[in-house]
Amino acid sequence: MNIHRAIDRIDAGPRFTAHDAVRLNNLFRGSDTETMLDGVLSEGLAGEVAAVSSFGAESAVLLHLVGRIAPSTPVLFLDTGKHFAETLAYRDTLISHLGLTNVGVLRPRAGDLAARDPNGLRWSYDPDGCCELRKVRPLARALSRFDASLTGRKAFQASTRAHLPRFEIDTADAAGRLKINPLIDWDAARIARYAAEHHLPAHPLVARGYPSIGCSPCTRPVAPGEDARSGRWAGWDKVECGIHRPGEEPFL
Repeated sequence: MNIHRAIDRIDAGPRFTAHDAVRLNNLFRGSDTETMLDGVLSEGLAGEVAAVSSFGAESAVLLHLVGRIAPSTPVLFLDTGKHFAETLAYRDTLISHLGLTNVGVLRPRAGDLAARDPNGLRWSYDPDGCCELRKVRPLARALSRFDASLTGRKAFQASTRAHLPRFEIDTADAAGRLKINPLIDWDAARIARYAAEHHLPAHPLVARGYPSIGCSPCTRPVAPGEDARSGRWAGWDKVECGIHRPGEEPFL
């Protein structure tokens, strides 16, 4: 029996509550990722959904899954102006390889940069402020018209992500937007197997020791045995850009 025919659509208006997140986590407990994504993207259980992608080290897997299930799903990419050239080239490669047709490129407002980062060096003394300008604000504006967003977060990437659920409320959004983590329970081996089985191109920096790839000034290669995200903002007391908050309360 199709699981989605056995339930009523969760309908909490344009946004969601913690209770809705709990219901969705319970509904899809034990379901595979494809079944969950089908319910979210094809059957409207989370309203209007956008995928947020960095086109980073493991982005191809989620984008491939989304493309197979609902290829018209909007994909949002934050062009911070500080990306590695390899990331921008990889973005274009994946768009072509996967046949993505609804990719939106988000950029910081010129006025914000002129007022708060005129020389482009804010990352060197205030990485939180740089991320706020170049990531958090542009994404918040874009997501205001959506009810939920898909992320590529996975539990194995860092201790701060180890206990996240599939569905949670976006604590950065007072309106109650859902944040959905389809791959949260995938480990590195499963990611690699899926990419190999589907012949997905790899980000060129992965082979050079970058398992997690952000902006070029704030990302270094990772040593063996370190968390995959330990190369992000090395030397700073910072583990997330502000789009995701390390203290987010999981709704299990």
